[in-house]
Amino acid sequence: MKYLDIVKRLSFVRAMPAYIKLSNWRHFINNFYNFRKLSADTEKRFTLNWKDLHPCLSDRTPKTQFDRHYVYHIGWAARILAKLKPEFHVDISSNLRFCSVVSAFIPVKFYDFRPVDLNLSQLSFDRADLVSLPFEDNSVHSLSCMHVVEHVGLGRYGDPLDPDGDLKAIGELQRVLATGGSLLCVVPVGKPRIMFDAHRIYSHEQIISYFNSLNLREFALICDDSEENGIIYDAPPKLVNAQDYGCGCYWFQKP
Repeated sequence: MKYLDIVKRLSFVRAMPAYIKLSNWRHFINNFYNFRKLSADTEKRFTLNWKDLHPCLSDRTPKTQFDRHYVYHIGWAARILAKLKPEFHVDISSNLRFCSVVSAFIPVKFYDFRPVDLNLSQLSFDRADLVSLPFEDNSVHSLSCMHVVEHVGLGRYGDPLDPDGDLKAIGELQRVLATGGSLLCVVPVGKPRIMFDAHRIYSHEQIISYFNSLNLREFALICDDSEENGIIYDAPPKLVNAQDYGCGCYWFQKP
């Protein structure tokens, strides 16, 4: 039987992306038959059936692939918190992996528009709306809100439609931040536009002007799909605004 005939018989093929090359299928099928032959001469510890096949046809790459935005910005933020060593940290809807790891060495209070069912020591959860945070003015000394404000008001996560939702969220973050406190904020940067209903993309100048009550302690850029650069600290605005979908990491402090 030809490789293509075998592939067509597999029920899960219809769900696979069209760009998967036939050569990847050929490699997968060869590996399956070779593995089955090898397994015949070993102790039978598992079943090996056609119905249990789970092809991972895009993983055989020269380098380990990763999401540049989420690996680098989480690493950037965690290093700042490790340096600051706050008594506790408040996070508004950032990546749960970030909160889970940071809570191993700093107690974290996580707030989100949607409930979260996750149980870890030093990590607590509560519901909050970013356009109306449940904190007093100038009350939070260590705060993060990363890859969040760009979504507010677009309805993606069940929030009300509001063209100025991001500005209201930014106003709330500045309101609740304590004097001398730190805010870690991450947003997409590049050519300003709305990718409805996913997110907004901001220019560097927009973000600086929106957070005008705060001082910028540090800025770092994660460029578009660039394998040559990791995090670029103090990247010039011209480079930031040349991005299509870059990642801007802002460490603000309230004077």
